[in-house]
Amino acid sequence: MSARILVVDDLAPNRHLLEVKLAAEYYDVLTASSGREALEIAAEEKLDLVLMDAMMPGMNGFETCERIKSNPETWHIPVVMVTALEETKDRIRGLEAGADDFITKPIDDFNLMARVRSLLRLKMVTDQLLSHTGHSLANSRPLIEEIDRRRGEILLVEDHERRAEKILKQIGTAHGVTVESDPKAAVERLQGGFDLAIISMVSSEFDALRLCASLRGSHKSRELPILVVGDPEDEERFVRAYDLGVNDTIIRPIETQELMARVNTQLRRKFYADSLRENFNENLEMVVTDPLTGLGNRRYFDNTVQPLFDSLNSKKEPFSIMVFDIDHFKRVNDILGHDMGDQILKEIAARLASNMRAIDIVARYGGEEFMVAMPNTTEAKAMKAGDRIRSLIGGTPVYVDGQALSITTSAGIAQVRPGEKLRDVFKRADDALYKAKLGGRNMVMSADTKKAA
Repeated sequence: MSARILVVDDLAPNRHLLEVKLAAEYYDVLTASSGREALEIAAEEKLDLVLMDAMMPGMNGFETCERIKSNPETWHIPVVMVTALEETKDRIRGLEAGADDFITKPIDDFNLMARVRSLLRLKMVTDQLLSHTGHSLANSRPLIEEIDRRRGEILLVEDHERRAEKILKQIGTAHGVTVESDPKAAVERLQGGFDLAIISMVSSEFDALRLCASLRGSHKSRELPILVVGDPEDEERFVRAYDLGVNDTIIRPIETQELMARVNTQLRRKFYADSLRENFNENLEMVVTDPLTGLGNRRYFDNTVQPLFDSLNSKKEPFSIMVFDIDHFKRVNDILGHDMGDQILKEIAARLASNMRAIDIVARYGGEEFMVAMPNTTEAKAMKAGDRIRSLIGGTPVYVDGQALSITTSAGIAQVRPGEKLRDVFKRADDALYKAKLGGRNMVMSADTKKAA
């Protein structure tokens, strides 16, 4: 389904004109002739954007926008104020009401579609972020507002000192702005550390479109938001800029409120996308990481060890599996308590991880049981490595809350055979561990019952 846009205007010809323009771009268009009707539709329909006439009889666009933004179910919908008003105080009033952007009558098709596309992209990433919070729309709002308050770092690429000073004055108090006049230096600086690039298209000293193409051609700046500044007669170049992947454009002379709206839209989209990636990485880490010890968990081990089975079958590269277990751990928990037991688990995990090779795969498989996969390792070599770790742990006290505790471990080891699956080799290693426990603990046993300690 295409994006749903609500057009709000008390004049039928204006509504019809916008409806035709938007429908030609395959948007699903709803219309309202008053502020109150707009609120009713917003409450009932799933909307992606509202185009709102500022001056309407009864409830005007400012008040309607304010109500949309204060409603727990509709506050996240972008609103564009459509107005013939030129005075700064009216634009400020729109921003205070919660408007995300402005379009001035008579409406220019290019500017209209630029605003619509930009804010629909913002709405899309907003919806994605909201869906990942796991909360209701109302409960998610504080998270979004916290992100919105972030101070962006902007690189302004402009070689005209006066034009640069004007933009600095307009947005420099809200965000950090660095000016760069050299396009080559700009490309290097924009490979990291900035949240937005504002590029002048009116410079006679460098080709802004070539600069934009360079940024989009680099994987480090491919996702960086780009806002291009140009003159009214630059529409053809603006179109080319969008083809190159520019996110938004603004036409000189630049109104402060309009510039702030465009800058904030791009920064919000960038920050929301960053939060999504952080959330994804955090969730991914939670899926494969044991939260107590920081080691990989069972899922991590099962997925990571699979390439070793493939190498064994294709390249005949041997590898071994070690099942490692803390002796009498249930008694430790019963006597000392689970908090003390958790501290012991963390210490044993740290010793195990720090004393294995970088290529070894170490995971907490469950409870007090750890698994280690050792690439390019025969059972005999794995036995030596396992016994070295067992001796190190048993020979050095574990200090928990000032108490020196003597902790021993046992291990079972099996070299993987061609054609075996993980469950097969795990069973052989686990059987060897069981024999180590029966044999008195604090020892390493192999699957062929040879005793190492």
